[in-house]
Amino acid sequence: MSEGRLAQSSPAATPAARTAFPDAAFAWPLRVYYEDTDAAGVVYYANYLRFIERARTEWLRALGFELNVVERDYGRVFVVRHADIDFLQPARLGDALTATVAVREAGRSRLILHQDVLREAQVLVRASVTLACLDTQRWRPAAMPPPLQTVLEAHP
Repeated sequence: MSEGRLAQSSPAATPAARTAFPDAAFAWPLRVYYEDTDAAGVVYYANYLRFIERARTEWLRALGFELNVVERDYGRVFVVRHADIDFLQPARLGDALTATVAVREAGRSRLILHQDVLREAQVLVRASVTLACLDTQRWRPAAMPPPLQTVLEAHP
């Protein structure tokens, strides 16, 4: 898998969501390198945050939204407001992994994402990540750019 693609995942759409999405997830391939591991040869826990961050960035890019362009043209940035992460199994040096992104809720200025890190079909890490969209002038919550809202409403 050399580029992002849609894959099946298991997050359920939340009834309270402004926009509900099907159980489809964007998938991004990763490889575990020496720099990702600790002295025991397993992925250091904090590096899973990097893996899921990369997947989120590539998901937005695949939707047509470069983060630096969103900041420059709309004065908006996304920040992690909350992350709930379960570490289920370790990844090891050389493992081929997949990090996924699935939208659970999309509001005016907030996204709640379900993210997994998998080795083949085995879920190693499961996370729920809440992103807030902020205005870069006031650093306060602000509506996502209208083109992104439109895309999120049409395609997960």
